[in-house]
Parts: sequence; structure tokens; C-alpha cells
Amino acid sequence: MQDRAEYIAAATNGLDMLLGIVYVLLALAIVIALLGIGNTLSLAVHERRREIGLLRAVGQTRRQTRAVLRLESMVVSSFGTVLGLVLGTFLGWMMVTAVSTGDTSIALPIARLAIVAALGAMAGMLAAGRPARRAARLPILDAIAAP
Repeated sequence: MQDRAEYIAAATNGLDMLLGIVYVLLALAIVIALLGIGNTLSLAVHERRREIGLLRAVGQTRRQTRAVLRLESMVVSSFGTVLGLVLGTFLGWMMVTAVSTGDTSIALPIARLAIVAALGAMAGMLAAGRPARRAARLPILDAIAAP
């Protein structure tokens, strides 16, 4: 026998465990996405060697080169994060609507969504670190002469 408070605690314990599993899967998806962003940016640096060399030849500094690539990565990761949040919110609402027989109103955790969006943008900047350093260290003349 459980009283009302014990029953609520038992029911929310299962949901908390499920939410923990979802957060672990979210973290795994973020790590995979960051590896993908880093790999894509590395390929972009390799393909745009001549462009980077020409920009450096006309006066772009190494710091500016790194900043441009970090900004590009941040835009890509922010777009992916916002798209994922919107799609996830919509699919969550659809699931609630499909399961519920009564009121289908949901409460969005705006603070958590904002934190996830900010972390997604910062993680994109982190993923750009290595490719941006590599692009900034390219020898200018070798980059211009690249095929």
C-alpha cells in the first residue's frame, strides 16, 4: 500500500530515469554532431586552401582566419540546434496529442531550451578549434599554389 505522496514519488522516479536516458542520448547525439561538424570543416579548409591563402595574402590575419571559421561553425551548429529544438518540440506535442484524451496543452521549459541552444552554439565553436588552427597555420604561398 502506498499513500498519494509515495505513489507520485514512485511514478516520477520512472519518468526521471527515462528523462536521464534521453539526456544521455542527447549528449551522444551532440558528440556525434560535433565530430561531423569538425570533419566537415576540416574538409572545407582543405578544399578552400587557395581561398584562405589569397585572403591571408591580401592582409587577413591568422586571428581573423580562425574567427571566420569559428563563426561559420557556430552558424551551422546553431541552425542545427534550433532546427532540432523546433522539430523535437513539434514531435513532442504531436505525441502528447496522440496519447492524450483530454487537455493537450503542454508547458515548454523555455529556460532549458535556451540553455540547449546556447550550448549548441558554443559547442560549434569548440568543434571548429582544430580546423581553424590548421587553416590559420597554412603557409600563404603554399596555399595559393595549391591545385
